[in-house]
Amino acid sequence: MYLDMFSNRSPRLRSLAIIFGFAVLTLAGNGYSAEREGSGSGPRYIQFSQVGDPAEVLEVKLDVSRPVEPGEIRVDVLASPIHPSNLLQISGSYGTAAKLPSIPGSEGIGRVVETSAEVTGVSVGQLVLLTGGGTWRDEMVGPANQFIPLPNFGAQTPELIEQLSMTAVNPLSALLMLTTFVNLTEGDWIVHSAANSAVGGYITQLAKQRGIKTINVVRREGLVDDLMSKGATVVLIDGPDLAERIANAAGKQPVALAIDAVGGETFSRLAQSLGNGGTLVSYGVLSGKPASFNPAVAVFNDIRIRGFWLSKWFERAGMEEKQAAFGQIIPLIASGSLKANIDSRFTVSEIKQAVTRAAQRGRNGKVLIVPDHQ
Repeated sequence: MYLDMFSNRSPRLRSLAIIFGFAVLTLAGNGYSAEREGSGSGPRYIQFSQVGDPAEVLEVKLDVSRPVEPGEIRVDVLASPIHPSNLLQISGSYGTAAKLPSIPGSEGIGRVVETSAEVTGVSVGQLVLLTGGGTWRDEMVGPANQFIPLPNFGAQTPELIEQLSMTAVNPLSALLMLTTFVNLTEGDWIVHSAANSAVGGYITQLAKQRGIKTINVVRREGLVDDLMSKGATVVLIDGPDLAERIANAAGKQPVALAIDAVGGETFSRLAQSLGNGGTLVSYGVLSGKPASFNPAVAVFNDIRIRGFWLSKWFERAGMEEKQAAFGQIIPLIASGSLKANIDSRFTVSEIKQAVTRAAQRGRNGKVLIVPDHQ
């Protein structure tokens, strides 16, 4: 059974935890260097040589396929997501700077199309998770141990392939924020903002599976049905009276955990909604505004404020902790129990349209980069 492939004892899962740790820390990597640029046909890749507006600084380059060297494999990239962290790093606004020139992309999935004679444990036609960064491209050639072979999941549907391309960053973040800051039990209430985001959708689904009740805060109408289908208990539109409406939605029961990706006034409203001894975890500032917060709320309600950044978790976490986290996430995605919405798909050559769409408000899902040769 494929779930056994991801037990805590699995060498494959140990490799996954190590290599994805590196990938998330580097975000925009150069582990698979391009041969040269040019014109005509051939695999393409994305590169930026200066920071700035992604739609302006990203360039489409033409690669030249080279023979695989001993220990290497060739992989056709099938899908790679655009994360807000990718756009922030390209614009020079992220917590770590890219080494320029750089090929962006922090995760994805591909299919092996060629292996060198020395390679064992991976075969032509097999799906592999892309690691080490630099995943916005048509083709990757590199050491076999820098890819994570996946077991046979049965029918390799396009939907499954796309969902697996988003394995490491968002679902892992959702799981960790839900489980590592507060010891939640069945029936507890949590609240989270940007509930319609990819991370928000994963939080809602994971909470539902654990019997945790969720108050899902969004900033626009038209999202209730989608969130309820994911297992949301309540959906609320952000606004000045949000804390009061959260209290009413929870039936005056204490809210143990708030997770915020918006900042600004939303941060303050979520803090005010927490019960005594509650915890607020911040992982983003989508509003672009600094958090507004009255320290008296923390003093008199014993509120704890925590920050979360996946890269820091990879730095601190031990191998067993990483294995356990991936061991929960991958089987859920593979079985279809954990999904993210897909907004749109763009080829590598359409990168400017892709990043423009990814930066727009009003999307209902993730933007994926797919190869030109599809």
